[in-house]
Parts: sequence; C-alpha cells; structure tokens
Amino acid sequence: MNIAIIGYGKMGHEIEKVAKAKGTAVRTVDPNNDSADYKEINEESMKDADVCLDFTHPDSVIGNIEKISKFKKNIVAGTTGWYGRMDEVKKIIKDAKIGLIWSGNFSIGVNIYFKIIENAAKIMNKISDYDVFVHELHHNRKADSPSGTAVMIGKILTDNIERKNKVVTEELKRKINPEELHISSTRGGSIPGTHTVSFDSPADTIELKHTARSREGFALGAVIAAQWIQNKKGFYDIDDLMKDIVGGG
Repeated sequence: MNIAIIGYGKMGHEIEKVAKAKGTAVRTVDPNNDSADYKEINEESMKDADVCLDFTHPDSVIGNIEKISKFKKNIVAGTTGWYGRMDEVKKIIKDAKIGLIWSGNFSIGVNIYFKIIENAAKIMNKISDYDVFVHELHHNRKADSPSGTAVMIGKILTDNIERKNKVVTEELKRKINPEELHISSTRGGSIPGTHTVSFDSPADTIELKHTARSREGFALGAVIAAQWIQNKKGFYDIDDLMKDIVGGG
C-alpha cells in the first residue's frame, strides 16, 4: 500500500513512523511545513497513492476531500470539527465513486471504550437513579471543542439512554434540564486525550475513563483504517471497521 498523509504536523509525523514500520510507502503533503514531500494536493503528489489520510484542520478538510476525490483516491478522514457538513461529504464520495472512512478517534483502544460505554448505557437506561455526564481534556493546541471523540460518546449515550435526548457542550450558567447530557472540555498542557463518562447516583459514582499516553494508538488505528478502506467504495465510519475486528452488530 502507498499512502499520502495530508497534514504533516505531530499526528502526521506519528502516522508516518507507524506506516513505515509496517513497510508502507509514505509521502507527505503540507503547504505549511517545509519538510513535507509536497506542498499541494495535485497530480504529482497523488500519483500512485492508494489512500490519503487527512489529519489537518476543520477549515481545510472539506476542500482537501474535494481535491482528493478528483484524483479518485480513497480517504481516511481523521480531522475533526467538520461533522455539520457530513451530507456534503457523502455526496462528494458518492459522485466520485470512491471510499472514505471517518472517525473522531481512530485509536482501537478508544473504539473498544465506545463499545463498553454503549453496553453501560443500555444498563443505565433501565436505572433512572443514575445521571450521566462527560468530561474531556486535551492539549492546548487542539483546534476544536468538544473533541470529536466526546461528540461520538454523546451520540452513543443519547442513542441508548432514553431519558437523555439533547447534548449540551457550552458553559452552563443555569440549572441543567433532566433530558440534557452535558459534555464539558478542558484545554491545557500537552495532554494527548482523556475522556471520562460518569454515571452518578445519590449513593455512588461509576466512572468509565480512557487516557491516551501518546498519539501512537491514533496513528496505528489510522493506518489500519487505510488498509481496510483501500479497495472499498462508499462512506463508512469506524464502527464498520470495528465490526470486522471484534464482530457484533
């Protein structure tokens, strides 16, 4: 497999290291990094690439997907903060007849964590004494808030707990309504990513926590996703990949 990494920041460097260790040919594309192999997504940088992995910025990811699609290359979309334009991206992928897999977090460990949260939520749906809330922490360079991972956690919880049907991510200066799920965020330091789901009752608190120690887990998952999407057509998310890894509906 031959991959093109779009965005040669810290995450791009980590993906490059993991991919090369697996014997994968890599080229990097970044207009803002002089050490990247190419400055632009064009015929030269896309030549012989099987899959493109985008880990850039919310402001540029849609334009990147449009450019990549013109060269008929499959895509791993790891950039977060663009999910409000999901329908637009689905149309781009359908019209180009290519494949794309997206996730707010490609770490295999995080996606196992999602499965655990889903099972816990189904239990808590039956026990109304427990309220639920989410908190996430990331480094001070992260461009979006809440994290894509936290957004995905919010969807899992609201899909499986009937008494929670609205996600609130802003600062609350009022009493929270019973049907609202609050996701709070902290930005500071060099934290790769920490997410905590808390189920709280008058008697006790149950916490489900995932702490990333480095970007290596994200990079490995992204490379696995690139291998998985290589010869596929259509719009996929990480759940489709995880079903192949761990099974289940």
